[in-house]
Amino acid sequence: MLKALYIWFLLLLPCCKLLAQQKETDSLESMLKTSTNDSVVMLAYMQLATTFSLKNFDSNLYYAKKGFDLAVKKNDVIKKGIFYNNIGSAFYFKGLFDSAAGYYYKSVGVLQSAGALKPLAATYNGLAKLYRKTGAYPRALNFYGKAINIYESLNDYDNLSSMYNECGVVYEFENKPDDALQYYNKSLELKKKINDSTGIAYALSFIAGIYNQQKKYSLAENFARQSLAIRQHLKDSFAIALSYSDFGDVYQAEGQYNKAKESYTASNNYVRNMHYPDFVSSNLQQLSGVAYKQNDFKAAFDYYKQATAIKDSVFRLESAKQVEELSAKYETAEKEETIQRQKFQISKRNYFLWATSGLLLLGGMLGYSSYRRYRLKQQAKLQAEIVRQQDLATRAVLTAEETERKRIAAELHDGVGQMMSAARMNLSSIEDEIQFVSAEQKDKFNTVLGLIDDSCNEVRTVSHNMMPNALLKAGLALAVREFIDKIDKKVIRITLHAEGLSEKLDSSVETVLYRVIQECVNNVIKHAEASKLDISLILEITVSKDGKNINVTIEDNGKGFDTRRVFEGIGLKNIQSRINYLKGTVEWDSAPGKGTVVAIYVPLS
Repeated sequence: MLKALYIWFLLLLPCCKLLAQQKETDSLESMLKTSTNDSVVMLAYMQLATTFSLKNFDSNLYYAKKGFDLAVKKNDVIKKGIFYNNIGSAFYFKGLFDSAAGYYYKSVGVLQSAGALKPLAATYNGLAKLYRKTGAYPRALNFYGKAINIYESLNDYDNLSSMYNECGVVYEFENKPDDALQYYNKSLELKKKINDSTGIAYALSFIAGIYNQQKKYSLAENFARQSLAIRQHLKDSFAIALSYSDFGDVYQAEGQYNKAKESYTASNNYVRNMHYPDFVSSNLQQLSGVAYKQNDFKAAFDYYKQATAIKDSVFRLESAKQVEELSAKYETAEKEETIQRQKFQISKRNYFLWATSGLLLLGGMLGYSSYRRYRLKQQAKLQAEIVRQQDLATRAVLTAEETERKRIAAELHDGVGQMMSAARMNLSSIEDEIQFVSAEQKDKFNTVLGLIDDSCNEVRTVSHNMMPNALLKAGLALAVREFIDKIDKKVIRITLHAEGLSEKLDSSVETVLYRVIQECVNNVIKHAEASKLDISLILEITVSKDGKNINVTIEDNGKGFDTRRVFEGIGLKNIQSRINYLKGTVEWDSAPGKGTVVAIYVPLS
C-alpha cells in the first residue's frame, strides 16, 4: 500500500511544480507572439508542452504539434524526435494508447538515426510506462533495459537509479518480489555511490516494503528504521511521515494493531497541514482497516468517512457509494448487538454472518482499489524526487567549482603574486651593488627583471579572470566589459550591448552567466575563426508585477558547426548544465560556414 503512495507522490511533485510556474507560462506565451527567432520559438513550444504535460493534455498536444511543425521547417532532426515523444506522452495521458505507441516509435526511429542518446532513453522510458500501464510487463522490462543501457553508457546515475526503481515496480506487479528486491538494491547502491541521502532513504523504504510483503517483519522493520533515521537527520517532515506509514504497514501485517494505529496517527500528524490530502486519506483508510480488524466498527466507519471526505471529484461518486455500504454494515452490526441483548441466538448468528461476509467483501474491494490507485501515485513521487535530486546535485557542483576558483585566485594573488613581487624588489635592491663586467651581463640582468614583471602581470591576470573584482563589486555588465576589453582587438572585434542591468543581480545568477559568457567567448576565439563577435545582455520585466528575465545573445561570423553534435564537447555540456541550474534554457543556432548564435534565457522570478 505504501509503495503505491510513494509512486503517486513522485508523479504529483512535478505537477505541483508546474502549477507554480504560471508566470513563466505567461512569459513563454508572450515570447511566441513577439520573438522572430525560430530557435527561441521552438524552445518555447517545447517548454510549454512540458509545462502542460500533466495538467492539460490538449494544451500539451497543441504546443507539441506546433513545435514539431517548426522543427520540420528548420530540419532539426533531434527536436523532431523530442516533439514526437511529447505528442506520444500527450496521447498516453489522454488514454489513447495506440496513438501514443505510434508516436513513441516514430520518436525512437528519428532519435536513433540522429544518435541522440539521452532523448532516446527518455522515449524508451515512455514506451516502458505505456506497456506497464497496459499490463504487457515483458515488453515494459525490455524498454526499461534499453534505457538502462544508455544511462549506464552516459554514467547518468540519477536516471539510472530511477530506471532500477521502475523495474522493481514492474516485478512487483508480476508478483516477483525477489526480482523487485534485486533492482531496489541496485538503486540503493547507486544512491550510496553518489552520497544521495534522500535517495538512500527512499530505497531503504522500498526494500522494507518488499520484506513486509514476504512476511519478513523483523527485516522490514530494520530497513524502515534505517530510512527513518536518515529522514530525521535531514529533517524531511514529509519523508518522516512516509516512514511512520511504513511502520504502520509492518505492525498491521504482524497483527500489532495498537502500534499500527499509533504509527498511522503519527504519520498524519506530520502531513495534515502540508497539503497532501491523498496521503492523509491513505492513512485514514489504513486506520479504518485496523479498527475493523479490532471489531471497532464505529471507529472504522468514522475513519472511512474522513478519508472519503477529502477525495478528489474523480472518485467522489464511487466513494459516496462505498460510504453508504459501510454505513449499512455498521447499522447491521448495531442490530446484531440488539438481537444479542434480546437473546435471539439464531437470528443473531445469521445477521452476524451476513454482516461479517459483507464487510469482508467490502474491505477487500476497498483495499484492492486503494492499492491500485496508490501504486500509480507512488510512481509520480519517485519521478519528482529524482528531478529534485538532479537540481541539488547540479547546485552542489557549481557551488564547489566557484569556491575552488575563489581559493585558487586568492592563493595566486596573495601567495605566488606576493612572492614574485618580493623577488622583483630584492633583485632591484641589489642591482646597484653588482659590478657588471660587460653590457651583455647587464642586459641579461634586465631581461630577468622583465620576465619577473611579466610573470607578476600574468598571475594578476589569471587570478582576476578566475574571480573578477568587477563582478563582485559592480555587477555582470561591467565584469563582462572588463573581460572583453582585455582581448586583443587584432584577434577579434567584440561589441557588447547591455540593457536594464543598472542594479546587481543575485550573486549566483551573475556568477553562472559570467562563466557561461566567458566559456562562449573562449570557444569563439579557439574554434570559430571569427573576426566579429556581438554580445547582448538584456534584462526584461514581464507584464506581471515581479516577473523578470534576462536574455543573453552571443553571435559570431565564424565557420559554424553541426548542431547535431552540440553535446559532444565538455565545454558545451558545462554551459547546458549551468543554465539548467538557473532553470533557464540555452539554444545553439549554427551550420557549417554560417556562423553561430547562442541564445540564453533565464527567469529571475
